[in-house]
Amino acid sequence: MAEPVIQVTDLHVYYGQSHALQGVTLRLDGGVLAVVGRNGMGKTTLCNAIMGMVRAQRGSVRVLGKDILGFAPNDVVAHRVGYVPQGRRVWPSLSVDEHLRLASGSKGPWTVERVYEAFPRLKERRNNGGGQLSGGEQQMLAIGRALLANPRLLIMDEPTEGLAPVIVEQVAAMLKRLGGEAEISVLLVEQNLGVALDVASRVAVMVNGRIARELPSAELARDAELQRRLIGVGSHGHEDEVTTDAAPMAEPEPEVRAYVVRRAAAEIASVPTIDLPMEEPVVSIARAPTRWGSGSRTAARPAPDSLASALVEDTAPREMAVPIAQTVGRAAYIAGTFDTKAKELFFLKNRIEKLGLSTVTVDLSTSGRPSPADVGPQEVARHHPKGTAAVFTGDRGSSVAAMAEAFERFILTRRDVGGLISAGGSGATALATPAMRRLAVGVPKVMVSTVASGDVKGYVGPSDLCMMHSVTDVQGINRISEQVLSNAAHALAGMIAHRPRSVMADKPAVGLTMFGVTTPCVQMVQRALEERYDCLVFHATGTGSQSMEKLVDSRLLAGVIDVTTTEVADLLMGGVMSAGEGRLESIIRSRVPYVGSCGALDMVNWGPIDTVPAQYKGRNLYRHNPQVTLMRTTAEENARMGRWIGEKLNRMDGPVRFLIPESGVSLIDAPGKPFHDPAADAALFRALEETVRTNANRKLVRLPLNINDPAFAEALVKAFEEVMG
Repeated sequence: MAEPVIQVTDLHVYYGQSHALQGVTLRLDGGVLAVVGRNGMGKTTLCNAIMGMVRAQRGSVRVLGKDILGFAPNDVVAHRVGYVPQGRRVWPSLSVDEHLRLASGSKGPWTVERVYEAFPRLKERRNNGGGQLSGGEQQMLAIGRALLANPRLLIMDEPTEGLAPVIVEQVAAMLKRLGGEAEISVLLVEQNLGVALDVASRVAVMVNGRIARELPSAELARDAELQRRLIGVGSHGHEDEVTTDAAPMAEPEPEVRAYVVRRAAAEIASVPTIDLPMEEPVVSIARAPTRWGSGSRTAARPAPDSLASALVEDTAPREMAVPIAQTVGRAAYIAGTFDTKAKELFFLKNRIEKLGLSTVTVDLSTSGRPSPADVGPQEVARHHPKGTAAVFTGDRGSSVAAMAEAFERFILTRRDVGGLISAGGSGATALATPAMRRLAVGVPKVMVSTVASGDVKGYVGPSDLCMMHSVTDVQGINRISEQVLSNAAHALAGMIAHRPRSVMADKPAVGLTMFGVTTPCVQMVQRALEERYDCLVFHATGTGSQSMEKLVDSRLLAGVIDVTTTEVADLLMGGVMSAGEGRLESIIRSRVPYVGSCGALDMVNWGPIDTVPAQYKGRNLYRHNPQVTLMRTTAEENARMGRWIGEKLNRMDGPVRFLIPESGVSLIDAPGKPFHDPAADAALFRALEETVRTNANRKLVRLPLNINDPAFAEALVKAFEEVMG
């Protein structure tokens, strides 16, 4: 008897104390074997264990008679096993052709040229990055990449996840074709029961890390009660039965449905001939409710060619031409909750596309409903440090917070982001704006929000995020929302397509921090440098320094002259102009050349005098104006600030000079002025000297000058020229 293609015997996998696989045993002699079951049953763990990506504690995995358990993933592939992972996992920054060339090299019938013949759409998109592909195109690429290993066994984990229904049909047709050919057998892990029953000859049902039953797919397809008992389809009671967490999918809006159909038709037109059973007039698949749709016992669909030919292409002319050179490799990202705002988000998409820009839609929904977006919520959620389980918790508050964190990480992996736009209420705003803040200054970002007319500091932060008030709720398209959303779409498109070249671009940029009481110093430094540098001055009011450090993180500043570190006083003493614990962290991260000083550390900022906390009422208070009250810092507080700043300086690996003005740190810290207190200043300077670990790259410089003396400004300029090399 011939060896089975794969034989898994008594396989056990643990994650810490959790017993994920509990003696899994299965055998595939040829064709297609589907493994089904609800989320968390161990299906993906089974794939990872076979591929050597997780360690099995016991059992065996034999492929074509060879025990491969414990092999490294590359060695598993070398033993003729191909893998299409869940989520497709294509590299956003590599082109289609680069993906395939990297994967090629194995001898056999599958070559890059054959993949292009099988997937003509990939050939058309061969120079596009993985991040620029639609979900269907990414799946074609993932399958083509796996086929280039010329496998005898192809393992596919959720290949239809997140795809439009018509594209799901095409993947199913391709799987049947592959499974029907003798050269490749398929182990299919699939959440969509309809696809599994249609494609596979046998089905293995996983429950709690075990194969509960293996049976012919036809037997399971015709027995609804057996489906309910084994997989939980239609059941909501017994703990051993599988239920779907997804809410029923509502009928999509006409605009959404039309877009999905157009998108599907475009992909159908390029689906490989080996994938399409074109001679079949109707494709009938038994469909049970899954997390991807409500389904039905039998659902008839027109054959792909008749569906495509029946579609009316959107021939509306584009409203304007944009410079192609400005948009190559850059797309407008439209992100939001497509389960509730699909109509409005697709309206934005259509408006932007008519302006000539490419788009990518990203779904941030946490409901578990099917998604019509290019990037589904599962793909975003896997970027959370704790995985998708941390996002889809069932609790709206924690889910929104976790999805926002996942999206923030997701957006930084995309290499084609030309701009980002979103629309919605407070929840959607909280989901989208953290990612917008993480994008570099200069990358266009627009948030259409119901909360944009209030206090938006928490949403905008130090970024250049544009918030537009929606006027009406973001709910449907009416005469007001149509105009507001159109304006937002045009604004984003204009910013992406017509980015002007800065007249200052030839000069390196330097950031300077200034307060009213350090203005003379900063102005003198600026005059000395402005012929050679583009001097960006930031008001040290908390947000000002945060904005400067945002530019440092965005690599838009060549150096920093941090004259005014006053926000540290507000941070440690509770004033109203703190920049937070993150002050100076961007300098540490970036190693940018840094020159700093003690500007305005003699004061803590409060609002009107009656807002000064009771414990400070007896202190030396100075009424700067009716809205601002300054409080002189004590020797003890100065020592505390010196240690805090010193520890930050010690973590800076770039060139650092920190200048100490021994005769006063502000205009009002001078002889005869209200905050003149040499003893308090001395405590600050002493703490700095005791804390900072100086070396050739990190130096403290004491000068017998007030911070606003011309000689001190000259010393700052000299130090800056030194650290700039």
